[in-house]
Amino acid sequence: MKQIIINSDDFGRHKLINLAVEKAFRNGCLRSATVMVGSRYFEHALEIVKRNPDLGVGIHFTLANGFPVLPPEEIPSLVTPEGFFHLNYVEFLKLYVKGKINRAEIQAELAAQLEKAQRAGLKLTHFDSHQHLHHFPGIIGITLKLAKAANIPAMRVADTKIFDGSIDNVGQLIGRLGLGSLSKFAAYSAHRKNILTPDHFSGIVAGESVTERFLTKIIKNLDEGTTEVMLHPGTKNDVLQKFCQWDHDFEAELKAVTSNKILKLLQENDITAVNFSALSKG
Repeated sequence: MKQIIINSDDFGRHKLINLAVEKAFRNGCLRSATVMVGSRYFEHALEIVKRNPDLGVGIHFTLANGFPVLPPEEIPSLVTPEGFFHLNYVEFLKLYVKGKINRAEIQAELAAQLEKAQRAGLKLTHFDSHQHLHHFPGIIGITLKLAKAANIPAMRVADTKIFDGSIDNVGQLIGRLGLGSLSKFAAYSAHRKNILTPDHFSGIVAGESVTERFLTKIIKNLDEGTTEVMLHPGTKNDVLQKFCQWDHDFEAELKAVTSNKILKLLQENDITAVNFSALSKG
C-alpha cells in the first residue's frame, strides 16, 4: 500500500497561503496543513478549517522567524528587542548552542501555542515545526512531552535526502546531512513515546520549490508505506516573497498539487492522498 501526505507548512501566515491551502485541498491532492498559531492570519485559517472539516490540521511549532503567543517580557531569550522571534533558525541556534536560550521559556511558549490551538477547537493530527527546530536535542523532548499530554498522535520526521533538489553550496550539503542525522534521533525519541511518524519524507528543505516535475519524480519512485511531502503553496509570489522575506516559488507548488497530470498519476499508480490521521489506521 502506498499513501502520500501532501502537507502545507505555514498555514495561517498569510491570507494568500491560506487560500492556496483551501484551493489545493478542494481541487488537488493536498490533504494536510500545519498552522502557525501566532501568525497574523490564524483566525482566517480557522475559517478555512471550518469550511473544510476533512482537512487534516497539525500545529507548526514556531521558535524563529515569526511571532510569539506569550508576551515578549515572559520569554526574553526567545525574542528580539522588538518582541519578535529571532530572524531564522541560524540566529536561534547560534544563541541556543551558546546557552543563551532559556529552555523553560521554550516550553512555556510552545505550551501557549498548543493551548491556543486547542482553545480554537482544532483537533490536531500531528505536529512539526517552523524551520525544523523540533528535531534538535533539548527541543525534541519538550515537543514530545507537550504532544503526548495533548494526545497528538503523530510527528513529522524531516529525514531529508541529500540529493533532493540542487546543491548550490557546501552549506546546503552540511545542512541536509545535519538534518538527516537529527531526524534519526527525533524518530527514535517519538517512537519511544508511541508517537507515530510517516515511513518516508520528501520535499526540498533548502528552499527550492516542489514543482510539478519534482512531484512527478516523487510519485513515480514512491516507496511502500506512507510518505510525507512538505511544501509551501501560495499565490502572488511578489506579495508573499516580500511578506515572508523568502525567495520561494509559492505559485509553482500550488500549481504542482492541483495539476491534473499529478492527480492522474496518483490514480494510475494506486496512491492515496491522506492526512496524518491515516497513520493511526495503518
